[in-house]
Amino acid sequence: MKLWSDSWTNGDRIPARHAAGRPDGAGGATFSDNLSPHLAWSDLPAGTQSLVMICHDFDVPTRADDVNQPGREVPADLSRADFFHWVLVDLPPEPAEIVEGAFSRGFTPRGKPGPAVQGVPGAEAARHGLNDYTNWFVGHATMAGQYFGYDGPFPPWNDSLVHHYVFTLYAVAVPRLPLVGVFDGHAVRRELAGRVLGEATFSGTYTLNARLLSEAP
Repeated sequence: MKLWSDSWTNGDRIPARHAAGRPDGAGGATFSDNLSPHLAWSDLPAGTQSLVMICHDFDVPTRADDVNQPGREVPADLSRADFFHWVLVDLPPEPAEIVEGAFSRGFTPRGKPGPAVQGVPGAEAARHGLNDYTNWFVGHATMAGQYFGYDGPFPPWNDSLVHHYVFTLYAVAVPRLPLVGVFDGHAVRRELAGRVLGEATFSGTYTLNARLLSEAP
């Protein structure tokens, strides 16, 4: 299996238009275009009946003490955890690409609707799981809600670690995963057990730290 994008080269910095956050010019961050990226695939295994796309960031701080605090940085050696940015299941193998912006254009307060995918030709049978902005905004007066679909990078603007985002495409042996109602990335990973025929990854990096951006070549 192969997975690639026309939006950036594998392993390079993700363009700001695909992020949920961008630098605000004053050392902090603000919302960005949040366009879902172009992705394409080939060489699916024989017997593939559907696809699953998961995007996760494995560099999310496990403690929020220093997150987005002026005059401080989140230590690079802090323990890190997964954060799901996109959970898409029951995607048809054809057409063999996702057009840029097909699944997200802009950041929606309280989250885009789901699980059913709406308004994407050819993906009517697909479903979206919750991404982890659902947990991030719990209790927030104007942002709390269920966040379905793609919402891109928005790492802490003072994190001393550059974040890595991995898009993983799974070729699945069944047309529909046995998921009922609302689900998240952890539930999808459990249901994939024994049903995956192959997988491929494509990755990128992103930071909002002004110091790191100024030091970048």
